[in-house]
Amino acid sequence: MYNRLKTLYELQIIDNQLDVLEELRGDLPNAVNELQSRINGLRTQIEQKESEQKNSRSKIIENEDEVERLKNSQKKFKTQLYQVRNNKEYDALTKEIDHTEEQITKLEAENQALDDLEQKLKIDLQEILPQIELLKSELKVKETELKEIVKANEKEEAKLKTKRAEVEVNVKKPDYASYMRIRKAKGGQAVSTIRRSACSGCHNIVPPQRQFEIRQNRRIFNCEYCGRILVSAEIAGEVE
Repeated sequence: MYNRLKTLYELQIIDNQLDVLEELRGDLPNAVNELQSRINGLRTQIEQKESEQKNSRSKIIENEDEVERLKNSQKKFKTQLYQVRNNKEYDALTKEIDHTEEQITKLEAENQALDDLEQKLKIDLQEILPQIELLKSELKVKETELKEIVKANEKEEAKLKTKRAEVEVNVKKPDYASYMRIRKAKGGQAVSTIRRSACSGCHNIVPPQRQFEIRQNRRIFNCEYCGRILVSAEIAGEVE
């Protein structure tokens, strides 16, 4: 059990050092991810607006072809008006002429709306493109800063990660699962020791009897206040 507790504390010490290196990066990783997300969002908007533009242009051309066809039909109907032999034929032709006129008016109105939409989309794209360039410039700065910090500590970080992997294989699976669960819940600190009769994690007093049991290193105890794993000062001293 002594080695089991010692290994957990060793793991905590290594993770503390890795956490310090992570903190040196500050908010840069989140800033980089956020900027990239915003750029991707704007690129998606551009794709959508360009697709709308393409569809609008296709529909305008389709409508123009239909208007041309209707105008030719209307011209033919008007020519036929001079050849009618009775009122019934005349009424039928005028009805066709009126109908084609309505269709032409409707298609021309639709094309005007589509043309207005195209202009709006064009303006939107002109506003979005500079935003992307600005964000890309900011992203480049943040990525450079982050790379410099990572590079400055990469050897130390690699060494710690190698050491962590060596220690981790000696941790029992249930212990590791418990350690990671507590670490996540307690901001990184899963294992604490007794200092001045208190848990070094939450600073609450540990009862004397429990302190005695912890010093015996015979089983794993958790702080009754914060839930962290408690190890004896003897183990902490040996590891540190």
